[in-house]
Amino acid sequence: MTVFVSGGAKNGKSSFAQDLAVKLAKGGKHYYVATMIPSDEEDRERIRKHLADREGLGFETIECGRNILSCLDKAEKDATFLLDSVTALLMNELFPNPADGKMDTDAAWRCAEDLVTFAQSVRNAVFVSDYIYSDAACYDETTEVYRAGLAAIDRRLVAACDTVVEAAAGNFIVHKGEALL
Repeated sequence: MTVFVSGGAKNGKSSFAQDLAVKLAKGGKHYYVATMIPSDEEDRERIRKHLADREGLGFETIECGRNILSCLDKAEKDATFLLDSVTALLMNELFPNPADGKMDTDAAWRCAEDLVTFAQSVRNAVFVSDYIYSDAACYDETTEVYRAGLAAIDRRLVAACDTVVEAAAGNFIVHKGEALL
């Protein structure tokens, strides 16, 4: 089973995805693939919150901020994987060396390919992504490249996943597949 979960910030996506991954694991092995590479105290606080939220749920955490398929070398593929988040993974891949500010323009395409391969390689996968497309504002070129890249990845995952869920104002709307919780 593959599930794509998207929605706005602080809409409960991660908690929903954690509960779903535990349910899909049915008492078996389940991994939390953490993609955020913290760059400031706000990021570190967010990571602490996520760690506290999943305490006692039996996840084995795999830190993998880049080259997502490499995490499969550290895990049993016949398991359940929660990848949180696609959004952070793309940022890390777009800017592999943040200090130089150079963007890898092939990153979104490569991420999309790797994430679909990931989904096809494991028993269960739950992907969390942020919905960042509703703004009417015009952003700088770099931000627009990021938003377009994330949209392309999300479209590929929506097509590849069995179930698609949107988090909106604390509600979870199933757009594709079956209601899981």
